[in-house]
Amino acid sequence: MLDEGTRLLSCVPARSSGLLDRRTGAALILATALLIAPCKMLAQYGGGGGRGMSSGGSNRPYGVSTKDDLKDFHRLVALQATQEQKTMFVRVVQDEQEASQQLKALRDRLQAPPAPADLPGRAEHLDQAIEKARTSNQGFVASLSPAQKSGLKDITRRLLKTDSDLARQTRELSQAIQTAGTVNERAVSSLTEIDKTLADFRSGQQSLAGEMSIALPSPGQDLVFTVPAVTNSMNIAGQTIAILASTSLSRASGDDERNFRFKLSADLSDVQREISGMLQIQIDRSPPCGERVAIRRATLVPLGTASLVRAQMHYERWFCAPGQGSGSPVELASGDGTIEVKVIPSVGPDSGLRLVPEIGRVEADGSLREMLGSGALGAILRDQIAATILSALQKGTDLKTCFPPAAQGLVNLDKAQFQEQGAGRLSLDLEGRLQFSAEQAKQVAAELKQRISAQETSAP
Repeated sequence: MLDEGTRLLSCVPARSSGLLDRRTGAALILATALLIAPCKMLAQYGGGGGRGMSSGGSNRPYGVSTKDDLKDFHRLVALQATQEQKTMFVRVVQDEQEASQQLKALRDRLQAPPAPADLPGRAEHLDQAIEKARTSNQGFVASLSPAQKSGLKDITRRLLKTDSDLARQTRELSQAIQTAGTVNERAVSSLTEIDKTLADFRSGQQSLAGEMSIALPSPGQDLVFTVPAVTNSMNIAGQTIAILASTSLSRASGDDERNFRFKLSADLSDVQREISGMLQIQIDRSPPCGERVAIRRATLVPLGTASLVRAQMHYERWFCAPGQGSGSPVELASGDGTIEVKVIPSVGPDSGLRLVPEIGRVEADGSLREMLGSGALGAILRDQIAATILSALQKGTDLKTCFPPAAQGLVNLDKAQFQEQGAGRLSLDLEGRLQFSAEQAKQVAAELKQRISAQETSAP
């Protein structure tokens, strides 16, 4: 069976009246250009087209013959990234950029004496960002096929060495800051090393992109735009609840430059801490006659991509005889119970955030158990719990405050889920898309720069 290159060439007649037909000759030139062009394009990605990578010798991809006259073409095909790998690589680059931004933020804080009190926290954020970048990079390398691993082994070996250096250097930085609790020569030295290693890390990723024909933005174009974090506050039961929402905009590699994806992560620590008071305000009722309900205590914890509310409550039912002056209300029933409600985020038809509640375990005695598990009381509590949490989430992740004005009205929410951030801390992660016109894209970029500049100016 003829290979693709041979089939292209075999379609051209050897001679036509002693000369190649002009149209056939043009087709041959075009086909040759298409074979050669990708190899030339690799040089445009920051030298990724093979520093130390030759097409022959020990670096030849698995299964490519040394006698193959079309070896460059076959090598290109063998190393070509799959669509899934291209999608993975976008995340790799985004995570590296986030780590670089966290590094810059920490270095900027160190330049403003006296040492900020939040230094250990910012160092932890950097450590988490670098760990995330390393994890996504390791996942991408693991996705390589045997042919890709063979042809890219020099680059991946250097990249994994850089990965190991980052792990060691971030440990040293954490130790330096925790030991001294302030700025010191050892911490500054570690930051300098991390900065250099991250640059090597980025260079290795660019080399992979070049060899695997993964398109990257042109110089000066950002793949990820980090929107300044926004804190939305609300007062519930006399307590201020603050939800910190961090958002990023990204343009997928190879996508229309006006199409963006966004990711928003909202810290729900305050909601977890104040969940009892929030539910008491919305649920507690004590009418003279009828059903009385009181929430004693409640907790909100992560449960995979959902969350779980566990509410301890007290219930009473009172009877009032008809007519006036017929005496005091009479208590007919009372009891204590616990109801668990699983809350699952979803996206509604209008692209709005929704919560789907499900009753889980019920702990109670007698008729109260039945009322909570399958009766009207349980259904009412289930819906009230979901509505209370949803109200807080909608205020805390208000896209009108999280995005610049030019982007508002262009946001489409696609995905919502809860995530555990460690030590039982809960966050809400939202993902979606925006499509700008060319003019809107410029306006959004300008407004983002203004926000960032304002934030830096107001920073202590």
